[in-house]
Amino acid sequence: MEIPKELLYTQEHEWILFDDSANTATIGITDYAQGELGDIVFVELPNVGATVKQMDPFGTIEAVKAVSDLFSPVTGEVVEVNSLLQDRPELINQDPYDKGWMIKVKISDSSELNSLMSPEDYKTHIS
Repeated sequence: MEIPKELLYTQEHEWILFDDSANTATIGITDYAQGELGDIVFVELPNVGATVKQMDPFGTIEAVKAVSDLFSPVTGEVVEVNSLLQDRPELINQDPYDKGWMIKVKISDSSELNSLMSPEDYKTHIS
């Protein structure tokens, strides 16, 4: 199972890649989460311009086994949505950290990043 070192993680199995220069974050679900969900068949994501709040649901993900909420690791405004997932939600299973990213958010308060888990903490969390 892959746990990239450049990312931060939530207890709910979302990952975040922070781009300090643009004050934006790319968000998706972890390899562990997609593996637990099984075959992903649908994902519902917010529209560009929507506001997300740290640890509040921003969408849902539907797999053959279950439907789950997606939780935002940070507060901010959605500036981009991965439109490929509309027709190809299986990209989340195939490549959760690259082609399977979900949303990009302009962060309101970068201090919220301090409450997220390091790769080492996340590895402990899932073991």
